[in-house]
Formats: sequence, structure tokens, C-alpha cells
Amino acid sequence: MDNTALYKLSYGVFMLSTTADGKSNGCITNTAIQVASNPTRIAIACINTNYTCDLIKKSGVFTLSLLDETTTFDLIKHFGMQSGRDVDKMAGQNLKTDAKGLYYLADHTTAFISATVVDSMDLGSHTLFIATVDDAELISGKNPLTYADYQSKVKPKPAAAPEQQKKIVGWRCKICGYVYQGAELPGNYTCPVCGHPADDFEPIYE
Repeated sequence: MDNTALYKLSYGVFMLSTTADGKSNGCITNTAIQVASNPTRIAIACINTNYTCDLIKKSGVFTLSLLDETTTFDLIKHFGMQSGRDVDKMAGQNLKTDAKGLYYLADHTTAFISATVVDSMDLGSHTLFIATVDDAELISGKNPLTYADYQSKVKPKPAAAPEQQKKIVGWRCKICGYVYQGAELPGNYTCPVCGHPADDFEPIYE
């Protein structure tokens, strides 16, 4: 299977945030859709190993910052490529709070949604949360960042470097650090720890 075909699905890119046990955290997700109206409900998916997923299971509430076309890779990297168990992701960010006191991004955000979880399902690598929308607001008139645009315009391309002439001995997941042993990583491989695809692995040279 060619996983790049899935990039053509019209995903957005979002910063998902919540607060539980006095700890606020956020992560990047590309799975959020409206699934019902009257009441308005959305579905989101979050990687089970993410700290944010644990906190949503405790709090039952979350916000979504709908990232816009000005979003930088540094912002994606900050919220998506390190764990809130190790760092305070909210520190130094330009944030606002919703009526429940949950953070959302004031910059690089076209809109935000505040929601309360009404149901969930464990999908293996991810948990699917169904939530009722409590509030929503337009932040700017900028276009939302799509997952396809992230892949083609925001995510850095592999740079040609002398390392290409070195022998590859393994591949490291840039999201969680899992190491795949072997010179060739299958194109349809997914990380057994965090569920990210082969595109999020980097080579390890001898």
C-alpha cells in the first residue's frame, strides 16, 4: 500500500489542548471532523501514547486550534515532536483561554473550537473522541492549513548531504524515538509505538 495516497484526503492540521490535574498540554493532530448537528458534535483522534490523550481521558474537555496557512514547522515541531511529560509546551506561547480555562493558540490560528467529550472508542494506536461543541470562534480570515499543504509546503524536505553516501543501519522515528533496525524501511511501515508513518522516520548512519 502507498501511504502517500492518504495525504490526498482533505485533513486539516490542529493543535489539540486540554487541562487535567493542574497540567495543561497540547499536541498536533490531523483528525477532526464535524459528525453531527443539533447538537453540533465533532470527532477527533489522538495517539494513545500522547500525554494529551491521557489528559483528555481525565478532563473530558478540550480545545482545537485550527492552524492556518502561516503556521511554521517550528510550531508543529514544538507541539508535535516532544512530550508534555518532559517539557511545558505552553510556556512562551501566545495563548488565550476559553470559558472553561482551556488554552488555545492566538497566533497561526484561523479559528478555535471548545468541546466536551460524550463518548470515546479505543482504535488501537489512537483513541477516537466524540464531543459536543460548546463554543467556536473565528480568529482570522486566513485559510486553514491542510495536511497536504503541511506535507508539501511546511514539512522540511530531506536535504542532500554527505551522509547519503554512508551506510544506513536503521531508522529512527522523529516523533517518539523508536528505532527500526535495518537498512531499508518499508514504505507502508508504521511506528509500533506512536503509529506515525514511514515519512516520520529519519535514517541512522553507521
